[in-house]
Amino acid sequence: MDPPPVPTTSERSIPRPPSHRQGSAAPWAGLTAARRGALTLDLVRKALDERRSRSGLSHEPWPTLAGQVVGGSPAAVLVALFEEEGLARVILTVRSDRLRSHRGEVAFPGGRVEPEEGVVDAALREAVEEVSLDPSLVTVIGELTPMPTVASNTVMTPVVAALGRRPELIANPAEVARVFDVALSDLAADGVFHEEWWSVPGRLAGLGLPDSEFPVWFFEVAGETVWGATARTLMELVCLTLGVPFPFSLPAEDVVD
Repeated sequence: MDPPPVPTTSERSIPRPPSHRQGSAAPWAGLTAARRGALTLDLVRKALDERRSRSGLSHEPWPTLAGQVVGGSPAAVLVALFEEEGLARVILTVRSDRLRSHRGEVAFPGGRVEPEEGVVDAALREAVEEVSLDPSLVTVIGELTPMPTVASNTVMTPVVAALGRRPELIANPAEVARVFDVALSDLAADGVFHEEWWSVPGRLAGLGLPDSEFPVWFFEVAGETVWGATARTLMELVCLTLGVPFPFSLPAEDVVD
């Protein structure tokens, strides 16, 4: 008999509660494989441009588990994209076990915004510090929805950037255990995404009731389990690029990592 598979570092970091169940299919599940498999950098740019031009679009942070927008220290991450063989690819990291929080989790390069620093400058600075990204390759093309992260008490703004080519990256071992990239089309492929509904005793969900359920999203890709704030950012980016509705109307919008 073959031994059971060894969980990835990021899978071991998931604090899954005893009470959880499988959720719905991905929002893009009804699209053809051909459409999901052709996500280019031009499509990302076009989607971000259209998002900016739509009237009435809210840029407020996602509410937390209790349906409230809470305060927190500003933080920023860099969602760095480049194109290779006609497909947009996104850079991700696995956080070092030496860090105080989110150890072993898949994340974007990023961190807290310093005083008198904007989110764009913070995201670029952190990318240089964590993976030695050459700033001359970077063109900022937009931002995604800010969101609170409970464990680190921050409100994280994802800054989306296009790179002129595949970058040469070096992981800073004090912060990053692994740096890798995946195609957006791989994130939208069959069997990669799944949703779970969690129930945590004593916590409030968007319905305002104790122990109510809330959704948590996952991507199984490149030998890692992506979840939490990183998965929610990727979810928004893939939905935006494919032109499918992002489920903002879910009864709970907690970011639990």
